[in-house]
Amino acid sequence: MFRQTRYDSDRLYLRIFKPKNATEVLDYYKRNHSFLNEWEPRRTRDFYTLSYQKRQLFTEYNMFKDKSLVRFWIIKKNDNKLIGNVCYSNIIMGNFKSCFLGYKLDKDEINNGYMTEAIERTVQIMFDDFGLHRIEANVVPRNLRSLKVMEKLNFEREGFSKRYLEINGKWEDHIHFAVYND
Repeated sequence: MFRQTRYDSDRLYLRIFKPKNATEVLDYYKRNHSFLNEWEPRRTRDFYTLSYQKRQLFTEYNMFKDKSLVRFWIIKKNDNKLIGNVCYSNIIMGNFKSCFLGYKLDKDEINNGYMTEAIERTVQIMFDDFGLHRIEANVVPRNLRSLKVMEKLNFEREGFSKRYLEINGKWEDHIHFAVYND
């Protein structure tokens, strides 16, 4: 089990944030509001406030300490710009050792390989440092960029789930993927 909150890859810093980072997170969400809207649940108005982001980071940091969620915030090394995050949620240990993967990237940083790099590194962290055996990801079929990331990282396609998650007010089908620590 790890307590480290700072990791690196070739071009990225991967950080587990605390409430003191709420301003950076709020800025990220505000500048990507329209872009992320298509791929996320509907957000309440207070989501785009500093107080909400502080509370959320406080909750998530406690979940990290409880070993039930780990969100790595992605920062580019060359300019220290916060460009997204990779989240491992619903972590179940015991004989299951599995979780769900979710991720999002800044609209201005797509198609540069950052998400592939971040997921590749954080999967390694979750397998080696956290002790997971399986990581599951679900992708909306029309999200071609995410499908490409799954393919590049050799996530195995396991199936198709109808009306799996509510995205922007609509129940969306998803393609189910997983990667294993064998």
